[in-house]
Amino acid sequence: MQLGMIGLGRMGGNIVRRLMRHGHSTVVYDKDAKAVAGLAADGAVGSATLEEFIARLERPRNAWVMLPAGRITEQTIDTIAGVMQDGDVIIDGGNTFWQDDVRRGKALKTRGIHYVDVGTSGGVWGLDRGYCMMIGGEKAVVDRLDPIFAALAPGAGDIPRTEGREGRDHRIEQGYIHAGPVGAGHFVKMIHNGIEYGLMQAYAEGFDILKNANLDALPADHRYDFDLADIAEVWRRGSVIPSWLLDLTSTALADSPQLAEYSGFVEDSGEGRWTVNAAIDEAVPAEVLTAALYTRFRSRKEHTFAEKILSAMRAGFGGHKEPKQPDASKPK
Repeated sequence: MQLGMIGLGRMGGNIVRRLMRHGHSTVVYDKDAKAVAGLAADGAVGSATLEEFIARLERPRNAWVMLPAGRITEQTIDTIAGVMQDGDVIIDGGNTFWQDDVRRGKALKTRGIHYVDVGTSGGVWGLDRGYCMMIGGEKAVVDRLDPIFAALAPGAGDIPRTEGREGRDHRIEQGYIHAGPVGAGHFVKMIHNGIEYGLMQAYAEGFDILKNANLDALPADHRYDFDLADIAEVWRRGSVIPSWLLDLTSTALADSPQLAEYSGFVEDSGEGRWTVNAAIDEAVPAEVLTAALYTRFRSRKEHTFAEKILSAMRAGFGGHKEPKQPDASKPK
């Protein structure tokens, strides 16, 4: 099956590579000509402009946009929609706000263009591990695109089957779900990322308490000098709190016990805010997720070891880099 990809960054490029590994053909475009050339050398069909990109897609066209949420995604979708035709499909695989999906889906439908939103989780490891996908759109369109999603999904792997799931959609156990109509995919991914904030914050605070267990202010016989890397590692093996996030934490601490290269400045990418807003709209208490979001705001004012743990995990699963901070020693 053929897929066009716009945006060849940390995830877009690897999605293309994974598809080509599974025998699919790809057409690619990015404003960075070097990124296009690199994938063209691997077997993709490169494009110098969006118009050329559309022209090289076979009908019905399948164009996946993998760009940061907001204006750039909006402008790109408007541009390609202007030259697409009835029956073509636009897929947004970024972290778009789900209400924008609903608006776009309605507008494109009047022109005969289908819209599919795909919440995509897997970060920089997705090329080899696969991508967990949460998909919104018309059933017939999502079903037609199934070969693409099946190739990108991680597969069942060695995770034991859950009892009582007989007769349910087999795609779920492969790591992808048709969550509902347009917007549903990004809504589920939004909540996924809100939960991610809370999980990360729980680990970060726990390790911060362990790190400070040897403070001079504590009674001498109440102090402990813990090896955090070893504790992270042992928790991965048989405890009730293992996860990929803990795996990443263990690796980071083994490499750098004090995490000296991390400032503790932690960005939020939007989904945490949207999750809290959804909780407000639904009158659902979400104390943990809200507190985790607010802690990220505070991290930009003062930094703790907990925030270095957060930065290390973000770098591990998504390749996120800390923004450069101004040098306080230099005069303004």
